[in-house]
Amino acid sequence: MNEYELEEIKREIVESRALTIKTNNLVNALAADLKSISKRQQGAERKVVINSATAYVVTIAILLVFVKLTWDIRLETVRSENKETRDQLEAIQKDIKVEQERQELQKRASRQASEFYQLIVQSKRQELIAAYPDVIKLDISPTERAVFDSAVERAKNELSLIAYQTGVDHIRMARWHEAQQAFRESLKYKSDAAHSPQANFQLSRSLIQLGLHRDAIPILMQLSEASADKEVMDEATLQLAEAELAIQAWNDAKNTLRAFIRRFPNSPHINDARGKLAEVSLYH
Repeated sequence: MNEYELEEIKREIVESRALTIKTNNLVNALAADLKSISKRQQGAERKVVINSATAYVVTIAILLVFVKLTWDIRLETVRSENKETRDQLEAIQKDIKVEQERQELQKRASRQASEFYQLIVQSKRQELIAAYPDVIKLDISPTERAVFDSAVERAKNELSLIAYQTGVDHIRMARWHEAQQAFRESLKYKSDAAHSPQANFQLSRSLIQLGLHRDAIPILMQLSEASADKEVMDEATLQLAEAELAIQAWNDAKNTLRAFIRRFPNSPHINDARGKLAEVSLYH
């Protein structure tokens, strides 16, 4: 083998080693690239997993929030419906209670009206008058009210007349205390009856007989100035003058006697009035 061939063999060996080194370098570089790619792939896959998990969690959270809102809306609707139902039920219960109370009041009114009517039938005048204030407050018909009003007025008038006649009987027997009580009772029952002016006049007479002239004077003054019974006015005026004389109210008595003479010139008591006026004018 010559020197040239040896040189060729050496050169091929060097080139072969160089090629081997390059190949190894390329393999190492490729391995490094593969490893880098693998890492990047794993990172990407991890991000995808994380993103997927995050998206899943967000989706679940959104769903939960939606479900919560839906549930709250439904719950509020149910509560509103329940409240409305309760309100309606309470309103119905109130209406039922009001109706029951109204029916109870009607029954009570009917019962009391019936009992009151029995008092009318039985002519129990005092019980009738005593029960009237309660009965008139009841829910009764206008016809019933008119009947009851008429019955009570009639009872008052009858009791007043009975008391007046009793007072007159007491006067006949000179029982003045009993007489004034009877006349007061008569006027208590009915102060504007046809016999009321006479009841007032006889009451004043009874008071004067009992020595209560000052109590009699206001009654006589009212009768002398304005009485529904004109026949009472002259007697009441003369009686007033006598009461004023009794308490020595001389000027008042003279004025009353002058008024009597002026107002009642045709009275059968005119001469008596003139005589009294002359006498009191002479001494007072």
